[in-house]
Amino acid sequence: MDWFLLLAGLSLLFGGGEILVQGATAMARRFGVSTLVIGLTVVAMGTSAPELAVNMMAAFRGQMGLSFGNIIGSNIANTIFILGAAAMIRPLRILPSVSKRELPIMLLATLAVLVALGDPLFGGVSVISRFDGLLLLLGFLLFIYLTFRRARRDRQAFREAEESAEEAVHGREIGMVAAWLLTLGGLGAVIWGSDLTVRGATGIALAFGVSDAIIGLTIVAIGTSLPELVACLAAVRAGHSDLAVGNVVGSNIFNLLLVFGPTAMIRPIPLPAGGFTDLVVLAIASLLLLVLALAPGKRITRPQGLALLIAYWVYLIWRSFGG
Repeated sequence: MDWFLLLAGLSLLFGGGEILVQGATAMARRFGVSTLVIGLTVVAMGTSAPELAVNMMAAFRGQMGLSFGNIIGSNIANTIFILGAAAMIRPLRILPSVSKRELPIMLLATLAVLVALGDPLFGGVSVISRFDGLLLLLGFLLFIYLTFRRARRDRQAFREAEESAEEAVHGREIGMVAAWLLTLGGLGAVIWGSDLTVRGATGIALAFGVSDAIIGLTIVAIGTSLPELVACLAAVRAGHSDLAVGNVVGSNIFNLLLVFGPTAMIRPIPLPAGGFTDLVVLAIASLLLLVLALAPGKRITRPQGLALLIAYWVYLIWRSFGG
C-alpha cells in the first residue's frame, strides 16, 4: 500500500507540476506579461512546485528529515544526474551569461545553507532556524528582483530562450478559462500528490528501518525532480542545451531559497545524520559545474555526462549503505 501511495503521489506531482506550468504560463500571457519573465520565473517555480509542496506538507507533519533530504537530494539529482543524462544525448553548451550570473548565485545559495548549518563548528546548534529561513526567502526576493531588472534590460538577448521555453513547455495557445482550470487543477494535483508522497515514503522508511532523510534523499528527491528531467531532455532533443542548463540552475536556486526558506519559517530544520556530507557533495557538484562553465570548452561533453551519471549512482549506493 505504501508503494502504491508513493507511486501515485509522484505521478500526481509530475503531472500536476506540468499542468500548473502550462496553466500559469498561459494565464500570464493572457494578462500580457512578457514570456521572457514567465520563462525565468513561472516555469522555474512550476518545476520546483513538487519540492515546495512536499516540503510544506512535511513541515506541517513535523517530518523535517524528509524535508531536508528532499531539497538537497533534488539539487544533487539536478546537478549530477539530470545534467549527466542530458549531456549523454547531446553535449551541453553553457552560456557565458549563466556562468557569470546564475551559477555563482546557485553556489552562493548552497554556501549560505552550509553556513546556516555550520553552527556546531562555532559551538552552536546545527539547524536552519526561522531567522535563517527568512534570510533565504529575502535572498530569493532579491534574486527575482535582479532577474526582472535584467529581463527588462536584456529583452532582445533572451528572445531565443523565450521561444525555446514556449516550444518545450507550452506549444499551443490556451484560453483564459482553460488557463485558470489548468492552474488550479495542477495546484490541487501537486498538493494531493505531496501528501501521498510523504505518507508513502514515511511508510516505506518505517517498514525497512530507513530514516526519513535517506528516503527523501533518494526516491522522493528523484521523483520530484522529474519535471526538470523531462524539460531538460526535451530541450536537449530540440537542440536547446542552454535552456536545459538554465532550467536546472534556476530550479536549484528556487529550491534552496524559495523552498528551504518558507519551510524553515514554518518549522526549524535540524541537520539529519549525514546531512552535512550531502551538503558538501552538493557544494562540490555546484563548484564543478561552475568550473566546466568557465573552462575553454564551456560545455558538458558526453564523457563528462557519463562520469556524472556514474558518480551519482556511486553516491546513492554509498549513502544508502550508511555513508
